[in-house]
Amino acid sequence: MKFQVKLSGPGIAFFCALILILFGTVSVSAQQDDDDQLQLGAQIYAENCAVCHGVNGEGRVGATLAKNWPSIRPDLATQATIANGVPGTAMPAWSLENGGPLTEIEIDAVVAFILSWQTGGAPEIKSVATTTSRPAISPVPDVEGDPNRGAILYDENCAVCHGLNGEGRIGAILTKNWGSIRPDLAIQSTVARGVSGTAMPAWSQENGGPLTEDEINDIVAFVMSWPAPVEPATATPESPLTSRWIGWTGVILTIFLFVILIVVVLVLQKNKQ
Repeated sequence: MKFQVKLSGPGIAFFCALILILFGTVSVSAQQDDDDQLQLGAQIYAENCAVCHGVNGEGRVGATLAKNWPSIRPDLATQATIANGVPGTAMPAWSLENGGPLTEIEIDAVVAFILSWQTGGAPEIKSVATTTSRPAISPVPDVEGDPNRGAILYDENCAVCHGLNGEGRIGAILTKNWGSIRPDLAIQSTVARGVSGTAMPAWSQENGGPLTEDEINDIVAFVMSWPAPVEPATATPESPLTSRWIGWTGVILTIFLFVILIVVVLVLQKNKQ
């Protein structure tokens, strides 16, 4: 049995219009998905990447990203760099799989946003980092710098790696007991010069970074304003002699020694007679 469909002129026109509507709907949906991904990537970039790579990918203490990527698959190269980091450089691993804070979807969104600079289609970033409202901080004795100004600078430059309160994120924990006679000088040197072979870059203008000496001193004062964590009390190990007198063993030994003492006393009295 054969079915034949004959379309007249109006029927053909309606069929063509239906096809165009379907393809248009798919195209609009795909475009909306791309826009949503770019917006997500822009937000994540502003919160995590701009502090090192610049608001518009122009570079700061990290590499310049607003460029043409010399790769057959720049998306895969960029994704791998973000997810795995670059060992021996200031680029840490950002994926959850490698101990970072970003999911695969978030990394893909950042990649799409970074690569959109090649076509000029990236959404504009209005802000990079927000500062946290904190109570006034008293000056730290014998430490140069203003901790209140340092708190703002810390939020803008350090919190993305070290955590809002120094608890660590993809960078080192800063709320700790600093093993140094002058911890302020040790921190100042680390911030200014960075740590070669690690994810800690140099932040001083003298070493190619964006911060002045006064700004670094302010950050140091803020970090030094955190109270040092209380070390857990360590139990004093018992001496072997003390441990023997604990429990039933100690009771039995006490009785045994008491009996021996009585015997010795009786023997001595008998000898006197």
